[in-house]
Amino acid sequence: MKKKPLLIIGLFSFIVLLQAQNDTIYFMKNGLIVNKQSIKTTDIDSAVFYTPPIISPTGSFTDSRDSQVYQHLTIGNQVWIAENLKYLPSVVDSLTGSEIAGFETEAYYYVYGYNGTDVTEAKATANYNTYGVLYNWNAAMAGADSSSTNPSGVQGVCPTGWHLPSKAEWTQLADFLGGFDEAGGKLKEAGLTHWEAPNAGATNETGFRALPGGYRNSLGEYKYMARLGICWTTSMSSANGSHTGRMQSQNQRLEQTGYNIAGGISVRCVRD
Repeated sequence: MKKKPLLIIGLFSFIVLLQAQNDTIYFMKNGLIVNKQSIKTTDIDSAVFYTPPIISPTGSFTDSRDSQVYQHLTIGNQVWIAENLKYLPSVVDSLTGSEIAGFETEAYYYVYGYNGTDVTEAKATANYNTYGVLYNWNAAMAGADSSSTNPSGVQGVCPTGWHLPSKAEWTQLADFLGGFDEAGGKLKEAGLTHWEAPNAGATNETGFRALPGGYRNSLGEYKYMARLGICWTTSMSSANGSHTGRMQSQNQRLEQTGYNIAGGISVRCVRD
């Protein structure tokens, strides 16, 4: 039977000292040895050293269109906005928009639970300030064509210097976090302040703070706030749908399900 590789996890540096004892791992902190462990090289095939991606926001920027300030954070080789986009040039009630994907030609902006047309009123709501804006796909893409490349090359509704991610960019994020089966937990805000129980596996160890902003479906209904967080990609999944990045309360997965492009969901942007 092939022996499993040794996995060592921690936020420390590993240094092989020139005068150190053979077959001994030394663990260092502030230049001092804090622990050591002898190993038999015949008992292992390899050693893997891994720093968990526990990353707090690395800075902020201001969207020149509306002076909204966003935190951003680095996860692997990507820089993500650490909250849902809030750009709201106009707003409509939930019943405005096509019920049939593919017949939607307008860009529509929604705020969960708000059914007026006054931008100032919509921005004053708790849902806008917590969860941001729900965009139909036309609004999210800002008229651009579908893209499956990494990076997508589609600015869409994102601020200058940022872009709407493709399915491949969400896949890159999931891969860095250990795969789709556990990435959602590392991205979701922990606890039950915004997510309903059980909010399975949520640690927010990346600082991404994914929130369950729900969606506006193609029938004009606001659904599943507190249960589901779902964001657009630039990549079509069918003639009437786009791939999404989706997380839910019931598990810790990051899912890439298709969604009707006539609906309204959230947007996360990636830096160019």
